Amino acid sequence: MEWKGRRQSSNVEDQSGSGPVRGGFGRGGGFRIPMGGGRGGGLSIGTIIFLVVIYLIFKAMGIDLLQVLDGGQTGQSGYEQSQGSTPGTAQQEETKAFIKTVLAETEDTWNGIFQANGQTYREPTLVFFTGGVQSACGQASAASGPFYCPGDQKVYLDTSFFDELSQRFQASGDFAQAYVVAHEVGHHVQNLLGTLPKVNEQRQGMDEASSNELSVRTELQADCYAGIWGKYTQQKGLLEQGDLEEALNAATQIGDDTLQKRTQGYVVPESFNHGTSQQRATWFKRGFDSGQLQACDTFNNPV
Repeated sequence: MEWKGRRQSSNVEDQSGSGPVRGGFGRGGGFRIPMGGGRGGGLSIGTIIFLVVIYLIFKAMGIDLLQVLDGGQTGQSGYEQSQGSTPGTAQQEETKAFIKTVLAETEDTWNGIFQANGQTYREPTLVFFTGGVQSACGQASAASGPFYCPGDQKVYLDTSFFDELSQRFQASGDFAQAYVVAHEVGHHVQNLLGTLPKVNEQRQGMDEASSNELSVRTELQADCYAGIWGKYTQQKGLLEQGDLEEALNAATQIGDDTLQKRTQGYVVPESFNHGTSQQRATWFKRGFDSGQLQACDTFNNPV
C-alpha cells in the first residue's frame, strides 16, 4: 500500500510502553515501607523518623529514593497510571505511522459516505497499548487481539498482534494489517448506524448458539465494511500489486474454522462467533467489489 507522505490521523492515544493500571495487568511495584520486624508487625516511631530523614537528605542531593526503589517509576496511592508513551524500536514506530495513515484513510472514506447519506461521521480514537489496557468495556489483554469498544468509541490495538498475524497465522503484508484496522473501524460504523446497540440488546435474551450466530453476522458485516474502505483506497490509486490478496489471506487465516483446526485439530461450528474463512473472505470481497453499504446486509441475507 502506498502510504508514506500521506496524512496521519491525530485521533490517536499512545499508551504503549507505559503499562496498564495496576490491578488489571500491570506489574507490581511502587515505593512501599517495609513491614515486619517488631511484635506489632509495624515500624517504630524512631525507625519511621529515621527513614524520613534519610529520604529528605537524598532529596536535597537531587536523588529521589522513590524512583530509585521503583526502578524509575512511582505510583500514586499504590497505582500505576499511563502517563504517555515510551519510544519503541524503529520498526514499531513505522508500524504506528502506518496505522495512523490507515486510520486517516478510513476517516476520509467514512466521512464521505456518511455525508453522501446526509449523516455526520464521528471519528473514532485509536489507542496503542502494550500487554493490557483499561477501556470503557473493561480490562483486556493483548491476547484478546485488537478490539472496538462502543462505550468510549475507541479502537484498541497492541501492535505486537501484527507479529503474531504474520508469524503464527501466516498473514503478512501491510494491507493485511490495514484490513485488521479497517475491520475494527467497521464496528465503529455499525455503532454509529445503530447496529451494535441493537445486536447487543438482542443477544441478551438468546441462547449461546443463537447469540454466536448473531455475532458471526455482526463480524462479517464489519469485514464487508472493511472491504468498502478497501474499494475507496483502490480508487485513490494507493493499492499495490498483491494488496488485495494480502487482505483476503488475512481474512482466511483468522476464520473460526481455520483457527480451531490450527489450535485444537477439529472444528465446532456452533461455537463460531466471527465466521468461517470462506465467509470472511467472501464478505470482505463483496464490500470491496461494490463499495456500497447496501451490499453489506449480513442480517437479512444468507451468510
